[in-house]
Amino acid sequence: MRAPLIDNLQYANYSPRIFKEMREGGVDAVHVTIAYHESFREMVQNLERWNRWFEDHGDLIFKATCAEDVTRAQRSGRTAIFFGFQNPSPIEDDIGLVEICHQLGVRFMQLSYNNQSLLATGCYEAEDAGLTRMGRAVVAEMNRVGMVVDMSHSAERSTLEAIEHSSRPIAITHANPAWWHDALRNKSDAVLRALTEAGGMLGFSIYPHHLRGGSACTLEDFCAMIAEAARRYGAQHLGLGTDLCQDQPDSVVEWMRVGRWTKGVDYGEGSATAPGFPPMPSWFAGNRDFGTVRDGLLAQDLSAEEVDGIMGGNWHRFYAESFGQA
Repeated sequence: MRAPLIDNLQYANYSPRIFKEMREGGVDAVHVTIAYHESFREMVQNLERWNRWFEDHGDLIFKATCAEDVTRAQRSGRTAIFFGFQNPSPIEDDIGLVEICHQLGVRFMQLSYNNQSLLATGCYEAEDAGLTRMGRAVVAEMNRVGMVVDMSHSAERSTLEAIEHSSRPIAITHANPAWWHDALRNKSDAVLRALTEAGGMLGFSIYPHHLRGGSACTLEDFCAMIAEAARRYGAQHLGLGTDLCQDQPDSVVEWMRVGRWTKGVDYGEGSATAPGFPPMPSWFAGNRDFGTVRDGLLAQDLSAEEVDGIMGGNWHRFYAESFGQA
């Protein structure tokens, strides 16, 4: 059986058309965001919507909770859908909801989005206080039940403390190295070395604000960055987390950046004059374009085995090591 193709972060405006594109692109598994700022009950409403999609489009997608589901997806010609949060808001202030969310199928949770949360500091805050008391307790509980700690939007000290405090390897599901492009959301060499030395995973983002050159970033430049990261950190710790927001209306950016925490408008990484989604690079418009990325990686100084790992094999291994109870 061929190595799996996994995209470990998307927030698309899902529809049967996108599910079909996943199949056309040979995508075996996708980690989808089901919460940005939602409360527990609002997150459950999102799960209800996904249950209808699973019921109506079971020939294309199914709910996934374990690594074996990736293999099942390959054998059945479908796409396995894994759930994750980009903010801990669905657990509210109740550590018991960590296990409940895991029982509902959630396998990833960021400890913060761009702001300070009850657990950790987001990357847009001026001061980074690190993990909070609740944050340390929640990390231990996530380790126990088999939910992956994700620090994609968290600040530097908080991320380093999460790596150190977690008894299991953690993930940065969608970001790029700051030495390649110094965006606020990209991660320092110190963070990436600590992450990978502890067995963690980095998913490379194709969201234009995270790319050198933005929407004009070339495939060659992106893949050369991945090859350099493989030399620095080891290819076995690398994968894709495209941050694909396909078909989302521009109004969703405001929800992502603002939620309910301010009456103003926070454009975040975008331009104050163009707060919507930036155009994707010409070589990656959606789920049918992963073959282009694979070809770009094969053109670099990477072996076929390393490329197979980056395209999904490494995430598959990480799932097997991470989703069961400790």
